[in-house]
Amino acid sequence: MGLVVAPILEGKLEEWKTWTSDFAGSKKSEFDSLNERYGLTRHDVWLAETPGGPMAVVLHEGPGGDSFMQKLGQSDHRFDKAMAASIMDFHGMDLNSPPPGPPPTKMT
Repeated sequence: MGLVVAPILEGKLEEWKTWTSDFAGSKKSEFDSLNERYGLTRHDVWLAETPGGPMAVVLHEGPGGDSFMQKLGQSDHRFDKAMAASIMDFHGMDLNSPPPGPPPTKMT
């Protein structure tokens, strides 16, 4: 299972909401294909309003959950490349570089 918590960059919230809602609408078949390609059985996104600003909480569950983000960043598939570019645009995350700091620590 992979869990990502990422800030939504200033001024991007409404566009991010539209982008994520498209995964259940106009881009559902492409999103379902992405999940199948990477072995994800669950791929959910939540919006968390925090004192520091809006955050995306994203769950990647299934056999490919732990490696999804890394593999997405390396993909040449058209939809995957567009998703990686959107992640950079909305969250400032470059999927081809390791995230700063240590990985999260499981506490329980």
